[in-house]
Amino acid sequence: MKQDEEESPRTREAGDDDRSIRRRWARWRDRLRERRRTEFVYRVVVGIVGLTVFGLGILAIPYPGPGWAIVFVGLGILATEFDWARHLLAYAKERYDKAMDWFGRQHIAIKAIGGIFTALIVAGTLWLLGAADWTAEFVGFDWPWLNSPIGLGD
Repeated sequence: MKQDEEESPRTREAGDDDRSIRRRWARWRDRLRERRRTEFVYRVVVGIVGLTVFGLGILAIPYPGPGWAIVFVGLGILATEFDWARHLLAYAKERYDKAMDWFGRQHIAIKAIGGIFTALIVAGTLWLLGAADWTAEFVGFDWPWLNSPIGLGD
């Protein structure tokens, strides 16, 4: 190895710490597997937390912010215990990367249509959930057509 390619002591320590944490985690999981009822409860809790985070991510996708990141975090939580989630996470990451690469190569008009479509979804859900009416009333407008059709926000 060349001198500038060598690991620094700090990098080596960080790698050792990471392996140490993984070993401790693996030992803890092995002990947990020996206690079947506790492992069952643990898997149920992981499933509930993972599905909750995943669901919140799905809801957040059309909005500005980390919607897809939340989806992947939810799948990552589930993937710690469930093989189907591990496979779904790998597949979803691959498809997401391909879709974003495709979208990035498109003409500006297609990107604008994508932005308009996203804005319409956001506006529609804000109207449906009553946020459009609430915001209008907050600034002094009382337009009945902004009322939610399902009665939220009245």
